[in-house]
Amino acid sequence: MGRVAASEPTLDSQPVKFFRSVLLAALLASPAGAANWPDFRGPTLDGQAPAGAKLPTTWSETSHVSWKTAIPGKGWCTPVIWGDQVWLTTATPDGKQQSVYCLDRLTGKVLHEQLLFENATPAELGNDRNTYASPSPVIEEGRVYVHFGSYGTACLDTKTFATLWTRRDLPCDHYRGPASSPVLFGDLLILTFDGADHQYLEALSKETGKTVWHRQRGTNYGDLTAAGTPERDGDMRKAFNTPVFLKGEGFTWMISPGAKAAWAYDPLTGNEIWSVHWKEHSTASRTVFDKERIYLNTGYGKSQLWALRLDPQAKGELAESHVAWTNTKRMPNRCSPVLIGKHLYALSDQGVLSCLDTATGTELWAERLSEIPFSASILAVGDLIYLFDEGGKGIVLRDGESLNRVGESQLDAGLFASPATDGEALYLRTTTHLYRIAE
Repeated sequence: MGRVAASEPTLDSQPVKFFRSVLLAALLASPAGAANWPDFRGPTLDGQAPAGAKLPTTWSETSHVSWKTAIPGKGWCTPVIWGDQVWLTTATPDGKQQSVYCLDRLTGKVLHEQLLFENATPAELGNDRNTYASPSPVIEEGRVYVHFGSYGTACLDTKTFATLWTRRDLPCDHYRGPASSPVLFGDLLILTFDGADHQYLEALSKETGKTVWHRQRGTNYGDLTAAGTPERDGDMRKAFNTPVFLKGEGFTWMISPGAKAAWAYDPLTGNEIWSVHWKEHSTASRTVFDKERIYLNTGYGKSQLWALRLDPQAKGELAESHVAWTNTKRMPNRCSPVLIGKHLYALSDQGVLSCLDTATGTELWAERLSEIPFSASILAVGDLIYLFDEGGKGIVLRDGESLNRVGESQLDAGLFASPATDGEALYLRTTTHLYRIAE
């Protein structure tokens, strides 16, 4: 599929009652007055800070740091926040031990640390950008769910810190390591496994951890073969994406990109609704959408951003007419984009930020922000855009049709994890510490 010039359809005949996520209840204030951040991309799953958030635009090791807590081991998961608790995972660099930490939101004091899983011979990661604790937890009132891919999944009681259930029987050769995060939908905890050998989704009862449904990917891999070399076919089959949810009049979709394709599934049953295929692999950048289009990143190779027309009647493999536009210039492999009004901001791994018109995909401007690569996803705070490179630099810009720098900051260590916020502070996980940055 390529760029399509067909006119935009109207939705008047089938009005879409649009919402961003099934976790809207998480927007409710915590007891201390701050908002919760239950998922690695926040309460609306798209990197948008809570309404009214007031955060610093500059900081340093000696300015605006409420607290700074060392986190042992190695892990790139984003912290999640509920009430006065902050949760995150870590692992030993060799992957033999995987642990969970709970910190006090206001003081940074470690409230709980627990070794969850031990692995005698974990598979090698095969790169220097992933870790054995890259999937982010997901949290709700009373429970936190932590996930390490095929190495294990656990549910903990956030009041007693008791482990309520675990699963270690879901196979996957992640090849370059796990990174897809779990998501909650109603009574389900949904896990994504896109590896070199297995590609599937598993929906668990969040109460018991037992499987409710299992869905194999229906990928057309073209000329890939099961007997191919891991360097070729393994890389081409794996992915690191995390689903999002879109609900409208008469439909509810879980949109879940994998290697070489993306699907919309019924989140209650796992049934396939529609799919769209492309040539690229290893997609990691999370999907965003508005009332008219769905914005998908195709992953490694010739990374592209595709805008699909939002069609409530879509079924099966989508036709070319469903593609409103594509953009192939400096699109991200890892960093998830954000939407601010009619602007879509996409950050390449090499540090070029592009501002695109959401209706046409036209590049309004593009600027290199750093010579150091980026892995962390973009955070939108009102009309401000927060970006973090792997060297510890934080950059704040203002939304607009030209580059407008607001602030630039530096921490001692680099950031691979995406930022979190409770509306009162930034929570930044560097390679060594977790910071609370506040006014």
